Amino acid sequence: MSSRRSASPESLPGSSGSGPVAVLVVTWNSAEVLPEFLASLPEGMAGLDWRLVVADNDSADDTVEVVRSLAPDATVVQTGRNAGYAAGVNAALAAAAGWEGGFRAALVCNPDVRMRRGCAEVLVDALGEAQPGGGRVGISVPLLYEEDGRTLLHSLRRESSVTRALGEAVIGNRRAGRFPRWSELVTDPAAYERRTVADWATGALMALSGECLAACGPWDESFFLYSEETEYCLRARDLGFVTRLEPSASATHLGGDSRVSPRLWTLLTVNRVRLYRRRHGVAATTAFRAAVLLRESSRAALGRPASLAAARALAGPSALGSVPGPQPAGPSQAV
Repeated sequence: MSSRRSASPESLPGSSGSGPVAVLVVTWNSAEVLPEFLASLPEGMAGLDWRLVVADNDSADDTVEVVRSLAPDATVVQTGRNAGYAAGVNAALAAAAGWEGGFRAALVCNPDVRMRRGCAEVLVDALGEAQPGGGRVGISVPLLYEEDGRTLLHSLRRESSVTRALGEAVIGNRRAGRFPRWSELVTDPAAYERRTVADWATGALMALSGECLAACGPWDESFFLYSEETEYCLRARDLGFVTRLEPSASATHLGGDSRVSPRLWTLLTVNRVRLYRRRHGVAATTAFRAAVLLRESSRAALGRPASLAAARALAGPSALGSVPGPQPAGPSQAV
């Protein structure tokens, strides 16, 4: 099945309680990484009834042809433009909602993720569980490892705050990450050894319950790339759906190039401030922007081109608007 459309920005249907798990993948020039991803799906999805939806953002390579050749039963949605990650997720969700019987949960994943056996079943089984402190699991995420398969990625995050931005600026996010007050990044090893509720998690691989999807509606397409998963997790939390790490599920993430590309790092950094502005007042946003600018300026002084570009953007008059001419991160569209 193939269609050429984007998701309507109206409501997206949630789970009917039946139907398969919808595996949603957003692609942009992803032909190089797709064959291994598609080959790994049966093992990663073991134990589940599932169907694949690929939303392609106008790839210039053979991405669509690769999918049709190697996964002929997949639903392919061609957005017809470089629409951004959130728009791709929405297009895939809309396509899955049209299946007879709907779908019971969605698995949003980058095409450069390689799930280990049974990963998806653990994530999906966790959805809907009640949390002792209140709320239900609406989003579940696995442990993520770097390409070597051994190095753990710190994928859990705390909500942005002025003190956390200052902590990262002064002592670095990895050192500050052990202390909840001083960093957005969660680096405490104990947090990755147990089921841990986080404010949000990186969006390379996450399962979403049908109930959560119905309550939250579409992903926010105003974030072309980066912060879209942050906004969605925080919106879900506001509605009573927590994001929880399931340490018995794991996957390898080949990673992106946002940390070395000045343009992409700028987009990531500015979108953090844009999202903060949506949830806080002018005074708090001004302080947060200054703290983030301090971090990027200090790293620019150490000779990091990406931080220099981000600092210039933050200091400019359009820092809280859009960044001109954003370029996608290729096969990996989340950090």
